[in-house]
Amino acid sequence: MANPNNPLNWNDEDTYWRDNYQTRPYGGSSNYDLLRPGYRYGYESAHKYEGRNWNDVESDLSRSWNSYEHRGTSTWDQVKMAVRDAWDRVTGHRPVGTR
Repeated sequence: MANPNNPLNWNDEDTYWRDNYQTRPYGGSSNYDLLRPGYRYGYESAHKYEGRNWNDVESDLSRSWNSYEHRGTSTWDQVKMAVRDAWDRVTGHRPVGTR
């Protein structure tokens, strides 16, 4: 889980995801630079919408993706699962596919 005492430390999360993205079901066929914007978006959004449920904000996040300043060339379809993983890590939910 992300450090709740330092919620805006993206650099630590970036290191975590760079080291672990290939273990994710969607990560093996992607390079980190493609997924990185999604992880950052999920991380920042989980803090922005603190206390809200993923299902309640997913459509807003999808619509806002194209105006996200760090999105690079990644599309929502390419990063959606990474966004959710980062969201789950911040909010304390176990990422999909882990035990």
